[in-house]
Amino acid sequence: MEFKNKVALVTGAAGGIGEETIRLLIERGAKVSLVDLQQKAIDDVVAKLNLKEGDYITATADVSNEAEVQSFVKKTKDTFGRIDFFFNNAGIEGEFGLIKDTKTENIDKVFNVNVKGVYYGLKYVIPIMLEQKYGSIVNNASVAGIIGSPGMAPYVGSKHAVIGITKSAALEVAEFGVRVNAVCPGPINNRMMRSIEEGWAPGAGEQVKEQLEAGIPMKRYGESEEVAELVLFLASDRSVYITGVYYSIDGGKTAT
Repeated sequence: MEFKNKVALVTGAAGGIGEETIRLLIERGAKVSLVDLQQKAIDDVVAKLNLKEGDYITATADVSNEAEVQSFVKKTKDTFGRIDFFFNNAGIEGEFGLIKDTKTENIDKVFNVNVKGVYYGLKYVIPIMLEQKYGSIVNNASVAGIIGSPGMAPYVGSKHAVIGITKSAALEVAEFGVRVNAVCPGPINNRMMRSIEEGWAPGAGEQVKEQLEAGIPMKRYGESEEVAELVLFLASDRSVYITGVYYSIDGGKTAT
């Protein structure tokens, strides 16, 4: 199996993309460390995927808390002896609102999770991979890291930051056998998109979805499994000469 004897660390494990990535990793032989904010959410994923003892560990953490990030990275290394792949996936959309109406608290919360959380993950995983002289990191950036979106400036700004951090991190570690890339999903059928639809037009989410799909060349939302397949490609040795780049997976949205 492609990931036999490999160890993967996944934050945002209880979200749709995180869950699908974990499912594929386990199916392909990996040991996985699942991290999310709530233990019940993690337990639900473990039960749904019927994960077997010895194939996984779990940790609850707020990725915006540096000490908690350091703790779950250490737990993963102490348990499995190494970290071959890190999916830096945890993120939040924040509140919808125009810039003139934005609350400072919302800006801080979004940037703390989406930017500091990604940064802290890199800070503590990279030294382990440098010691191994091997590893792949994938940051979840979103098409919001490439294009603008009215009413979501904090989220968009945070995801642009993720792409910049990805490029800088990749350049720092490229010569040492460690790769860092990003994925940029467009609208995906999951909880976050339901929240975004509702934020744009409270009570009219289905109509918003129809409008958004009409603006996608492939005329549909993506699925979490489709994103997970791209993530696993970047995690694998099939992409061994790829680093410092971001991949859109958006049905052609950013080509328009």
